[in-house]
This record gives sequence, structure tokens and C-alpha cells, in this order.
Amino acid sequence: MTGARIIDGKALAERIKRETAATVRTLAEKGVGVSLDAVLVGDPAAGEIYARSQRQRCQEVGIIYRLHTLSAEAREDDIRGLIRELNVDRAVTGILLNLPLPHGLDTPAIQYCIDPYKDVEGVNPSNIGLLFYDTPIIAPCTALAVMEVLKEAKIEPKGLDAVVVGQGGIAGRPVSLFLLQKMATVTCCHIATNDLYEHTRRADLLIVAVGKPGLIHAEHVKRGAVVIDVGINTVVDENGARRVVGDVAFDDVKGVAGVLTPVPGGIGPVTVAILLRSAAEAARQQLATPRRLDSYSQPRN
Repeated sequence: MTGARIIDGKALAERIKRETAATVRTLAEKGVGVSLDAVLVGDPAAGEIYARSQRQRCQEVGIIYRLHTLSAEAREDDIRGLIRELNVDRAVTGILLNLPLPHGLDTPAIQYCIDPYKDVEGVNPSNIGLLFYDTPIIAPCTALAVMEVLKEAKIEPKGLDAVVVGQGGIAGRPVSLFLLQKMATVTCCHIATNDLYEHTRRADLLIVAVGKPGLIHAEHVKRGAVVIDVGINTVVDENGARRVVGDVAFDDVKGVAGVLTPVPGGIGPVTVAILLRSAAEAARQQLATPRRLDSYSQPRN
């Protein structure tokens, strides 16, 4: 064996962005502008950094970007009120709530306020719940990115023994549901799993989304397995230099796996591209669905 086939996430992301730009142009021809309205609560200096990056990415595909900032002292009702205004504004087709929110705010409750048709990250509980039935309006971007990478690698999940390490709400759990719907046999591992090695060693498809640098080594991986690394971690080496690594020890695993995603350059750029695609999809769905879910324009108590 010569080593794993490395998936080029950057190239895949560029293709998705080209397709998204074409969708945005088509919607514009129908009189529909695609927008992404980002809400940021907290440090305005950090907001400028977020805005610069997000605006640039949106401009690349023709999406209108607007940033709405609130101070770190903003109350939950203030944030809900802003989201409610964005929900009912017909010029707004996509809403993004930048996380983390300041300590003490109820993030899920605030996410619940986002109209499911404008929820570009797929984090509204309605979208998460519809995922259970394989009918989300918009699904979580990271989970969609994992499935897009499998499609790009021509990996058919049906019949595979799949192990998903990490069961977070935006990656592990949604990916597990996607794989079940694709007829994989799925094992869900997490912090309470007693013997991780025994599970990962038998996986045809191993997906790791924990946030722990170098958790998975060669001895954890079945020879020829497909390994998808969702983790993004910043570490400091002995010289004080900072670098980004995944949950998988890349150099160790690449000689054992059959297919492997790198970090950086793997799931990360694909997730960003999927977010842009979801923004365009949100606008398309609003055009195709005249009846709005007006109840989501009101805050939930």
C-alpha cells in the first residue's frame, strides 16, 4: 500500500462555490437577492475580523453580506428582538448567529428564534428535528460537508461499518443520522465510551469530531479505512509556533488509511463553502415556499 488518498478540501470547496455563484445569479435573474445577515454579540473588534472574512467569502459568490452587532451586555430579549426583525424583513434571506455568545445567554433558545427557512447553519431545533425524518429545510453545515466529502471520494456508506467519534449537535450527531439514512451500520462514540480503540479498529468509515488534537493514531485505524477528520485545533509547538491540527494524527494515520482528509485543507473549507450554498438554498426555498412559518418570527419563552 502506498498510503492514503488525500482529499483536497480546498478544490472541492472551490467547485461548490462556483456552483453557488451560478445559483445566486439565477436567483438574481428572478428578482431574488441572496443575503447573509450575521449577528454578533460582544467585542466589536472581533466583529470586524469576523465581518471582513465573512464579507469576502460572500462577495466571491455574489451574496449580500450585512453584520449586525450588539454589545456584550446585550440581554437575551435584545438579541431575540433583532433576530425577530431579521425574520420578518423580506430583504433578508439568510441569518447567521456568530458563536460563542457571552456567558449567561441561552444559546439554543436564541437559535430557536431564527426562522428555519433563514437558518443557514441548520441549527434551529426545527431543522435538527426534521433531520431525524430526513427532511430538514437546511441541515447543519459541518455534517453536510462530511457527506459532500464522501460523495467526492465516491464512498457509498450503504453497508459500511461506520464509527462516529464525538456526538456534538453540529457534527457528530447529525452525521450519525445522515449515515443511518444512507444504510450504514453506525456506532456512536463519545467521552463515556469505555474502549475507543475496540470500536475504531473495526470501522470501514471513521469520522472524528471531538476537538482533541491527535486523538486518533494508526493503531486506532483499520487498514484501508476511510478517515474523515472534522477536528480543528490550535496547538503550540516547542518553539512557540502556533499551528492548526486535527483530531487525527495525520502523519501517523496516512500510511494506514485508504482515504484521509487533512487539517487544514479538508473539512474546514468545505464547511465554509456549504454555508454559502445553504445561504443560496435558503433564498431558493423562500422563493419556492410562499407560505412562511410566521410563528418563528416571534421569540419563544
